Amino acid sequence: MSGLFASLNSSVRAMSAHSRSLEIAGKNLANVNNTSYARQRVIYGDRGTVVTASGAESLGLEALGIQQLRDTLLDRQVVRETSLTAYYKAMQSAYQRAQASLGQSVASTSNASTSTDTGIAAALDGFFNSFQALAANPTDSGQRAALIQSVGILTDRIQLADARLAQVQSDLDVQISTDVAEANTLLTTLADLNSQIARFEINNPGSAVDLRDQRQATLEKLAAKLPFSVSDPGDGTLQISVQDNDGNDVLLVDGINVTNSLGYNGGVITAGAANTPIALASGSIQGSLDAKNSGVQAVRSNLDALAAQLVASVNGEYGGAFFAAGGTTAATIRLDSSITTASLVAGTGGSGDNSIALAIAQLASKQFSTPGDSIDGTFRSFYSLTVSELGQALAGANTRVTDQNNIETLVRTQRDTVSGVNLDEEMADLMKFQRAFQASSRVFQTIDNLLEVVVTQLGR
Repeated sequence: MSGLFASLNSSVRAMSAHSRSLEIAGKNLANVNNTSYARQRVIYGDRGTVVTASGAESLGLEALGIQQLRDTLLDRQVVRETSLTAYYKAMQSAYQRAQASLGQSVASTSNASTSTDTGIAAALDGFFNSFQALAANPTDSGQRAALIQSVGILTDRIQLADARLAQVQSDLDVQISTDVAEANTLLTTLADLNSQIARFEINNPGSAVDLRDQRQATLEKLAAKLPFSVSDPGDGTLQISVQDNDGNDVLLVDGINVTNSLGYNGGVITAGAANTPIALASGSIQGSLDAKNSGVQAVRSNLDALAAQLVASVNGEYGGAFFAAGGTTAATIRLDSSITTASLVAGTGGSGDNSIALAIAQLASKQFSTPGDSIDGTFRSFYSLTVSELGQALAGANTRVTDQNNIETLVRTQRDTVSGVNLDEEMADLMKFQRAFQASSRVFQTIDNLLEVVVTQLGR
C-alpha cells in the first residue's frame, strides 16, 4: 500500500510540475510581441529517494522554480545603444526645426551643397539690387519706394528667423525640463521595483521574473533620457549612478531609495540638493542641450554678426543712420525712422548724383574679414555658409540616426535570440508538456485503479 500511495503522490507532483510548464509556455506565447518580456522556463528537480521497508522509493519530480532567460551583457548593450539613439534623434529633431525656422534649406548635389533662393539670401540680393536700380535712376520715386520695401523685407526676414530660432531654443528648454521630470519619475519607479523585488526574492533569489522584466523596461526608458551605470549589490536591487564633471560617481538610486534627483538649472543638468553638475554623453536630454547650445546658437550668433556688419557697412557708406544705430543684432535690425521715400539720399551731390546708392550696391561683392569685421567673405557667402553648416549638421545627424538605428536593431536582435520568444519552440514545448501531463495523468489513473482493486478485494 505504501508503494502505491507513494507512486500516487509522485504522479500528482509530476502533473503539478507539467501543469506549471504548460502555464509558462502559454505565458511565453502570449508575450511573443512584448519586447520587454524575457522568455521563461520551468526548472525541474528530483525530490530524491527514500529507503522504505519495501525498498528505495523515489519522491518524484517537482517544479523547483521559474528561470528567466536573460543575458546581462546584452541587456546593458541595449541600454547603451538606446541612449545613443535617443541622443542623435534629439539633435536631428532640433536641427530640422532650426532649418525650417530659417525658411531656407540645403540641397546636396553631386558637386556641392547649395542653398535655395528663398528667405534671407533672396532678401539680401533684393536689397542690394534695389540700390543698384536706384543708382541707375536716382530720382525715380518708384525705385525709392521699391528700395524702402526691400529693406523692410530684409529686416523682417532676419528678425523672423532669429525669433523662430529663439523659439526653437525655448522649445528645447521645455523639452529638456520635461525629460528631466520624466527621468525623476523613472528613478522613483526603479526604487519601488527594487523594493518589490527584494521583498519577493527574500527566500528565493531571482524568482521575481515579471518584476525584473518591468525593471529592465524602465531602465531602457531611463536610458533614452540619459546614460547611467548600474551595479548589483547582490540582494536583488540595483544601484544607479551618473558621473559629475570631475568623473566622480553621483548615486541616483541606492536600492530602494532615490538618493539624488535630477534638475535643470541655467542650461546645466544637475543632481541632488547641492545641484552638482553632471556630465552626460548621450540620451535625449544631452542631445537637446547640445543642439540648443551649439548648433542652433551658432546660427543665431552668425545672424547677429551678419546684422552687425550690414548695419555698420551700409551706415558707413550712407554717411549716417540708414539702419537704426541701436539695432545691431538680428533681433533689433531695422530701418531708421528718419528714412522715407522722400528723404532717401542717393548721392552727396545734386539730385542726379548716385554715388551713395552705387557704393552701397557694391557692398554686395565686398570681401570682409575678421577680426576687423564681423564676418568673413561677402554677405551672401557668409549667410550661405551659415545655412550650409546647419544643413551639414542635419545631414550628419540623419546619417548617425540611421547608423545608430541599425546598431540598436542588431543588438536587440542578438538579445532576442536569448530572451525572445520563439513561436516554434514554444509550440513544441506546449505539446511536449501536454503529453507529459497526459502520461502522468495516465499513471495516476492506473494507480487509482490498482488501489480500487486492492480495497475492493480486502473488503470481501
